[in-house]
Amino acid sequence: MGTHTLPEGFTDFDMFTFGSALLVGGLLGFFLNAISILAFLRVKEMRSPSSFLVFNLALADISLNINGLTAAYASYLRYWPFGQEGCDYHGFQGMISVLASISFMAAIAWDRYHQYCTRQKLFWSTSITISLIIWILSILWSAFPLMGWGVYDFEPMRIGCTLDYTKGDRDYITYMLSLVFFYLMFPAFIMLSCYDAIYKHFKKIHYYRFNTSLPLRVMLMCWGPYVLMCIYACFENVKLVSPKLRMLLPVIAKTNPFFNALLYSFGNEFYRGGVWNFLTGQKIVEPDVKKSKQK
Repeated sequence: MGTHTLPEGFTDFDMFTFGSALLVGGLLGFFLNAISILAFLRVKEMRSPSSFLVFNLALADISLNINGLTAAYASYLRYWPFGQEGCDYHGFQGMISVLASISFMAAIAWDRYHQYCTRQKLFWSTSITISLIIWILSILWSAFPLMGWGVYDFEPMRIGCTLDYTKGDRDYITYMLSLVFFYLMFPAFIMLSCYDAIYKHFKKIHYYRFNTSLPLRVMLMCWGPYVLMCIYACFENVKLVSPKLRMLLPVIAKTNPFFNALLYSFGNEFYRGGVWNFLTGQKIVEPDVKKSKQK
């Protein structure tokens, strides 16, 4: 068995530590999102248009968990065993997962706004159409680096691949800033607007069904630092940033699926009843929005 040189700036302990963090976060997220997915497929009563959006979010997140677990596996090997083609696929698959996940978070916020504030029911045709559009656009935007607009390359530890932010050329800058606008600022604006309206509605009726500030906060907590680094790379030489910090930020970002499962599946009053039914066989009466306390 040949020996493999460790990436510059990393020790065996670093490889083990980052790999273990990816492994633990990936397994926790995979386990919770798998339960969410299986519950939707097995419990007929929970299959609603709104729950379908949560189901798709879990699909996107479990895909990101698999992406992280692949990197964890490579970290224990101390090298990337799948070649350049595997690197391109790893970056492509990870990007699809991220873009779809953030998009479904915004779609769920929009649906919740109508669920609580306008009382407009989401129809299956609308839910399926939204989901198809999100997946198609996520695949399209993720394919651009394979076509030359940006490029996928190894992360600092060389155990996984992502958009190469070290070049800082025109292709990277235009692609990254487009992603930031369409897949961070725009979804964040939708989430902020919708959850702010829901909060005002809850305040009006003196009945708070859930913490309306958590979804956006969690998304920005996980992805914000990594995105800021990518924006920084548009204007400065990001190679001057510590490789360990550049590796830490995507590891933090990949914890988002775990938190999403807690927030959107196990913390969703319309979805967790189905999860409980799947796990225990006991049914829980679904909450009725119309029975909210009126002012």
